[in-house]
Amino acid sequence: MDLMNRVFREFLDTFVIVFIDDILIYSKTEAEHEEHLRMVLQTLRDNKLYAKFSKCEFWLKQVSFMGHVVSKAGVSVDPAKVEAVTGWTRPSTVSEVRSFLGLAGYYRRFVENFSRIATPLTQLTRKGAPFVWSKACEDSFQNLKQKLVTAPVLTVPDGSGSFVIYSDASKKGLGCVLMQQGKGTARGRPTRGRKDA
Repeated sequence: MDLMNRVFREFLDTFVIVFIDDILIYSKTEAEHEEHLRMVLQTLRDNKLYAKFSKCEFWLKQVSFMGHVVSKAGVSVDPAKVEAVTGWTRPSTVSEVRSFLGLAGYYRRFVENFSRIATPLTQLTRKGAPFVWSKACEDSFQNLKQKLVTAPVLTVPDGSGSFVIYSDASKKGLGCVLMQQGKGTARGRPTRGRKDA
């Protein structure tokens, strides 16, 4: 992964995302995409790196990548992952709660007040805490499942319009949402371990 990040350093977060040996190229127009594709292929050639043609997909309008669906509309939760969440049975051990929170937490940016909603489940995972599945735990579990099923599409910011930042902070946590034209473009997360609001 480090090699790929070094090789594509100048393109990262501009029109390339690299994860281990997967390369995602994104562009606003087809002409721009053609140029980006040429640049990536030339970079691979210059560094004597090879892509297996049978594993490549070109000119997709929508792509599943790292559990997300990326399209012109924005980024959404992969329906296959949503199906896994909806079919998840009630956890009966701390390990099962951790597994559920791991999957749900991966999509926390799509769920407003994620940490607050997940608190009863998170408390079950604390060292020495007795495992007692309460009504609050059940409500938290069902609420997270529902929020993930109805998760919004996060859009890519458009430089032409104005932005609005909604933020909330308390002693228990903080959080924010960047909005543009009434659509969420990103959800902020705390950097110092405080729960998001």
